[in-house]
Amino acid sequence: MDTTTSSTIRPFRLEIPQADLDDLADRLARTRFPAPLPGDGWDTGVPVSYLREVVEHWRASYDWRAQEASINTYPQFLTEIDGQRVHFLHVRSPEPDALPLLLTHGWPGSFAEFLDVIGPLTDPRAHGGDPAQAFHVVIPSLPGFGFSGPTEAGWNSARIAVAWAELMRRLGYERYGVQGGDVGAGVSPEVARATGSDGTTGPVVGVHLNGNIGMAFHEIGEDELASLTELERDRLSRIGRFMTEELGYVSIQGTRPGLIGAALTDSPVGQLAWILDKLKAWTFPADELPHEVLGWDRMLTDVMIYWLTGTAGSSAYMAYASESAWDAPKPPTGVPTAVIVFAHDVGIRRYAEAQHRITRWTDVEGRGGHFAAMEEPEAFVADVREFFATVR
Repeated sequence: MDTTTSSTIRPFRLEIPQADLDDLADRLARTRFPAPLPGDGWDTGVPVSYLREVVEHWRASYDWRAQEASINTYPQFLTEIDGQRVHFLHVRSPEPDALPLLLTHGWPGSFAEFLDVIGPLTDPRAHGGDPAQAFHVVIPSLPGFGFSGPTEAGWNSARIAVAWAELMRRLGYERYGVQGGDVGAGVSPEVARATGSDGTTGPVVGVHLNGNIGMAFHEIGEDELASLTELERDRLSRIGRFMTEELGYVSIQGTRPGLIGAALTDSPVGQLAWILDKLKAWTFPADELPHEVLGWDRMLTDVMIYWLTGTAGSSAYMAYASESAWDAPKPPTGVPTAVIVFAHDVGIRRYAEAQHRITRWTDVEGRGGHFAAMEEPEAFVADVREFFATVR
């Protein structure tokens, strides 16, 4: 695999043409909403009443230019690795001994998931933290996502990990940590494997994960079920409900990415609804609306990144192109690994240990969902700091 197509790293800024924003405003103003289904509830999709509210806020109150300017305060870059354009943020800490940290997002997320944690991670001194726990952060957009889109076939977790290792090499980092959730939780351990890191040698000194780590998809016998804790049984039952009630989006994106791409790339409200459905399902608490958990700006900026780059199809295609590689079991690397499982996620330690050398496992009850860095930035930063303090 050629990872050195062009080693040039060039600065990048978000500069969306005004014509694109005018086109979006026109489309939103002309939205043709569906008639509500019986009950107009979340069990059949995004309620039309809520969709109307979000579209009106997007059209009349959301300010992309303000968000664009805020994002542009962070250094961004483009490079090409293995024939793929890679967009990334690279924010160096003012602390000279900071540890480099590679952060990988998931779906339906983007690099914007991490905007609220960049300051505390890179400059803890300015955020009430210990300067000895500072990080240089590197936040790439996954192939096919956002400003790294579009993509070609074959970009599974292992191939992305090789690209990420090459990115860190180009940046001059010989020793670093990795962190990820959702898709990023699949990619991050692979960076350790791709670099031959084993806990004593190799550049990856630690792996920090959040999300659904150690999900059980095998048949659970009576003896095994009896050995589970109450928390583990609750998570197991929620995995079962996910498989029967929420798996439709995986089937569509994994088998017909071109279909979903055609539908969402032409309709901003379609793109919005597709993402809102998952934000509602995966944020915590369950009785709050997505904008109440994430805030209007963070929520809509994530949607905007998909819309403005036209990457609904290419981000879905990654699941199609990767085939079974995401779930292929692999032995632990030996690299110390920390996992934080917030209340709405379903990670189970005993199953995670088959593929990871778990040295820290944190169950958070009563707070937080799938989008850890956006939902619970303070708890996320604290856990990252505490874990990597043990491996620096």
